[in-house]
Amino acid sequence: MARHILGLVGSYRKGGVVDRLVTETLAEAAAAGATVRKVYLTDLDIAFCTNCRACTQAPGAEPGTCVIRDDFTTLVEAWKGCDGLVLGSPVNFYNVTAVTRRFMERLIGFAYWPWAQGGPRLRSPRKDKRAVLIAATAMPAVLGRLFTGALRALRLMAETMGAKPVASIFVGMIAQAEQTELPARALRQARRAGRRLAAG
Repeated sequence: MARHILGLVGSYRKGGVVDRLVTETLAEAAAAGATVRKVYLTDLDIAFCTNCRACTQAPGAEPGTCVIRDDFTTLVEAWKGCDGLVLGSPVNFYNVTAVTRRFMERLIGFAYWPWAQGGPRLRSPRKDKRAVLIAATAMPAVLGRLFTGALRALRLMAETMGAKPVASIFVGMIAQAEQTELPARALRQARRAGRRLAAG
């Protein structure tokens, strides 16, 4: 049975480094037999979380229902039918982009947090999906991994959504030209990651 892979792009630049690496990952997964879908977070209407916590109150393994009716609801439905995730964001001011962060904050419904409980806990501890994390930064990649929170944020998103990260791709020095060439190593990593997602 074909696996379903959902790619979420949190970049403001279509055709940029992160977008192209997400595309390469998904293309390789598709070539290996998976069904893929790519979504640009900038194309969606995703409102800010109001921190009302209504989505965290009812028990159960399924994500709680948000009172805000926007495209986030559609993404949750797409997540339910997928087997793997590709999450990508460039580094802006030492972390993921604001649009990625906005989506991330809405994931609170994946936790159960009734008012009498001191802190949230994931509704389901299972990690039955797989995830590939993709980030890019103007600084050298090794420094980006050390001094930015991008990969940590993407990992937290994946794990909250019930996915175990199986690969991370971090490209550095992307601000040297208006259109950065994708490094051969990053392309190899993306294609290998796509095959891993398709294999299950």
